Amino acid sequence: MFSEHEKSRVGDSADGREASIVRMWGMVEGFGEPSMNIADCGRGTVSVRAGEEQPLSLRAAQVPIYQSAAFAYPDFESWQDAALGTAAGDIYSRISNPTVAVLEEKIRVLEGGEKAAAFASGMAAISNALYALLRPGDRIVSITDNYGGTSKIFLEFLPRIGVKVELVRTSDADALNESIARGCRLVYLETPTNPTLKIVDLTRAITTAKSAGALTLVDNTFATPINQRPLSLGADLVVHSATKFLGGHDDAMGGLLVGRCNLVSNVQHFRDINGACLSAFSAYLLLRGMKTLELRIARQNATALAMASMLCEQTSVEEVYYPGLKRHPNHAIAARQMSGFGGVLSFCIKGDFEATKRFLNALRLAQRAASLGSINTLAGVPRTTSHVECTVEERAALGIPETLVRYSCGIENFEDLEADVLGALKHT
Repeated sequence: MFSEHEKSRVGDSADGREASIVRMWGMVEGFGEPSMNIADCGRGTVSVRAGEEQPLSLRAAQVPIYQSAAFAYPDFESWQDAALGTAAGDIYSRISNPTVAVLEEKIRVLEGGEKAAAFASGMAAISNALYALLRPGDRIVSITDNYGGTSKIFLEFLPRIGVKVELVRTSDADALNESIARGCRLVYLETPTNPTLKIVDLTRAITTAKSAGALTLVDNTFATPINQRPLSLGADLVVHSATKFLGGHDDAMGGLLVGRCNLVSNVQHFRDINGACLSAFSAYLLLRGMKTLELRIARQNATALAMASMLCEQTSVEEVYYPGLKRHPNHAIAARQMSGFGGVLSFCIKGDFEATKRFLNALRLAQRAASLGSINTLAGVPRTTSHVECTVEERAALGIPETLVRYSCGIENFEDLEADVLGALKHT
């Protein structure tokens, strides 16, 4: 269930018990009886039903795929009203599409935001947000442990347009907050981080950002809104690679941005003009995947914790990174801001990179693939996954060992995954 603060956003404010009912329940037109407001339901129910409350076309039980580039109108006047935004309606799928709109509404309710926008990929969502919100001369503060593609934007592309970037060691919370306090336009955070599973204290960083007059954008891909909701902690925007846990089946790419209406609208306009729109078919696949989000995340949370605990006992494993372990340096922070610790862990194989390659090649259930968050367990190393764009030297500077294995738990039985990993470790 969502917080009382989040529930209070639903409906107009009024006094008395009747007003409370109106806030929590939507009145069905023509019936006078209350119908359940999906935003006040559990997150599993929200994952299934949000955005789909209204009757669908031709009484469809599932959201149809509106595989149409353009939308026709019976007359010029109604067409013009839709084009100018004075009446509801879609005109061109680069700007809006009914299938995509349902996906946007579902993630909006799950994250508790005012507005959401969908993009062709997670990196499209991230880059569009950064380019739409930043101007030459602006300063952005972030951490060193971002996803490799995001780091490339910070180190290579933003400086080209005159944006000043400061990346602070993720583990140095004092330095991060001191850098934010010196003044900036935007604070960009990722927690848990990819692939070393570091944790950023969101409440502290966001509070400092607000005091400095800065916006905060949080990548919530690893956690998902099932485990963590940065907007409820004060963040202005949240971004997802929907390709990962949200879609959950490795069959569709997409990105999602959620947050304050004026900010999302600004980024959405940039998307509409620059063309990083999500296709209706991809939106449909992501919607289908999101219906089982809570079920999958619960299984993946449990499997990751069991796998991390087992790996801690193996002599051929040098280090294990997972915020659900009490030995994790930021376990207390993770426990405070997360309701679950996620389905991804990483660990370092003892020895050189050849030992790590032998381990990967000996896996029989886990797939060697450059993604995460799937129903299938996926394993890989940063040089072919999260930081493939970086050189060995750049990965070393970011504190990412070459022997590190990122392990994204699927929904297979833990006992089978455990046997697979233990068998592969014998080859190291």
